[in-house]
Amino acid sequence: MLSSRSARAVANLSIASALTLFLGACGGGGFSLPSLSSAPAAPEPGMAPEVPATIRSDEIVGKWGLASYQNPADRARTEKQALAQCKQPYVIGAGQSGGVIMHLADQATPEELRLKGSQGGKNFIGPAGPAGGEQDREVVSFDGRVLITRFVDKDAATRYGNMVYVRCGPRA
Repeated sequence: MLSSRSARAVANLSIASALTLFLGACGGGGFSLPSLSSAPAAPEPGMAPEVPATIRSDEIVGKWGLASYQNPADRARTEKQALAQCKQPYVIGAGQSGGVIMHLADQATPEELRLKGSQGGKNFIGPAGPAGGEQDREVVSFDGRVLITRFVDKDAATRYGNMVYVRCGPRA
């Protein structure tokens, strides 16, 4: 027969063990209790499913004349200036993993960037990650011949304005 002292010790040990299991499950340490519902798990908040861009990377690979404007009234004039830059074109290359090789704002070395879509129907060009990130540029318009982008980062957008890329020669 157990004495009341040893019974109390066993009870305390049982309570401590149960609390350890429940607290461990709350901490996300890998232990979880089985779910009582059969509904599938909802995606984590803030992690929206990836939306494909409506522009394919091969559509923008090539040689482009490049210029920029701040005032929308200057767009037509800027397109002509960009076309004149085809003597020294900006080259958008094809990336190893399906992206495009371009520069990020204030970076001397180009790197592979991805074309990303958003729930709102906008397209972005930027490093891997959610669409509309601080290093992304939004595609303002694209008709196959003229690509206009604007950096998402407010400081970069102010400095660079609307970047106008005009295709040099016929599309290859």
